[in-house]
Amino acid sequence: MLIPARTVNIEMGKSPLLSVQPSRCLVDERFQIVIDNLLPNQEVTLHSLHQSEDKDFWEAFGHYISDEYGTVTVAKDECLGGTYEGAEPMGLLWSMRPVPGSRSGLRLRKMDVLSPMVVHISVYRGHLSQGFAKQTALATSVTERWYMAPGVQRVNVREKGVRGTLFLPPGPGPYPGVLDLWGGGGGLVEYRSALLASHGFASLALEYLSPDERSTADVVFSYFEKAYQILQNHPKVQRERLAMLGLSFGSAITLSMAAYSEIIKPQCCICISGSHGIPVYKSLFEIFEEFKKNIFKIRVNEVNQVIHRDMLLPIPSDMTLKVDVGRIKCPLLLVNADDDQNWPSVESAEDMKEMMGKAGNLQLLEVQTYPGAGHLIEPPYTPHIRASNFIFQRSEKIVMLWGGQTKPHADAQEDAWNTILAFLRQHLYSSLNHVVKARL
Repeated sequence: MLIPARTVNIEMGKSPLLSVQPSRCLVDERFQIVIDNLLPNQEVTLHSLHQSEDKDFWEAFGHYISDEYGTVTVAKDECLGGTYEGAEPMGLLWSMRPVPGSRSGLRLRKMDVLSPMVVHISVYRGHLSQGFAKQTALATSVTERWYMAPGVQRVNVREKGVRGTLFLPPGPGPYPGVLDLWGGGGGLVEYRSALLASHGFASLALEYLSPDERSTADVVFSYFEKAYQILQNHPKVQRERLAMLGLSFGSAITLSMAAYSEIIKPQCCICISGSHGIPVYKSLFEIFEEFKKNIFKIRVNEVNQVIHRDMLLPIPSDMTLKVDVGRIKCPLLLVNADDDQNWPSVESAEDMKEMMGKAGNLQLLEVQTYPGAGHLIEPPYTPHIRASNFIFQRSEKIVMLWGGQTKPHADAQEDAWNTILAFLRQHLYSSLNHVVKARL
């Protein structure tokens, strides 16, 4: 059961007032939290609680002291302790973690983008660090965080063997398009595409890895070309203004398509935590079979978390063993984390820079590397997950180490998302009169 919204009087019938504004917004928008009607210099704890779609509870909390007027303003007041510290307007979201006693290895991800992420924010008397469910809140507010803005359309794509979901911004369009590729975890992941559509980009979330190895075996180079053409030919998409966006293994596909495809000619590409060390020119099944040959390079740390990055090291000097990024003819943004324990994204970026310099297309490359961040660079305020459960090589369940530290990773996610949106606007909207962004 979620903690009920209750209010109790603390002084002569005076009740604390908890304001969270906006109470309904996109997940990448900041909110403002203010508590009024407290006693001067009163110790309180702010607590956030979310129940995931898997029915797990996630929480964060911060300790505050009200000012001489009995007010706490989270955007400017220092959090003195808890799951975050300092003046952090969004700390109650990005520092969330599973409540004590939860299942191990959890990762918080939104699966149903047609419903919001609902967060209960409460204020408690004193500086608490546990046992919130047993306490009575002074006040509680409920906020909704959405990936889909009003008017965004969600369209199932099952065409020419391609599986995915197309998200279209409100209005007649046509809009610039983004082909959105997630990584080796597989499945159909929609929430980033939904958010891109909320910012004015028609985005196709593509499913290309299936738990069924027989389905994965059928995915070849042309699968991605077909998906690109489906997006390109949609009447609400500007066919000459398309981008590719890939995370992790999706970056390897993005780079390969940009370098080698005669059909895919994107205006720009974005790669998050990726590498050019896996050229995608065969079926995915064949690529993973070759990948298995490097399993001996995997390391395991002292708590049995798998460190995957060495499977792609050292970066090969043989040009046939990596994507020839010197062939890429569109602007390319690399978003990397210097504590990426899953892929050697930083080392790959250095080699790509050298390759593109020799080929004469270095001017197309932009690299953003974030200190203290880990592999899973998600949209802003997504809780940092240093390690989580993962199905490795489509069969074995392990705990994968992604890396990163909570505060620097949170900062990286916010900055990276703004950088990605600015990059897409620059190269897809540059000659248009305006940028469409749907607002809640």
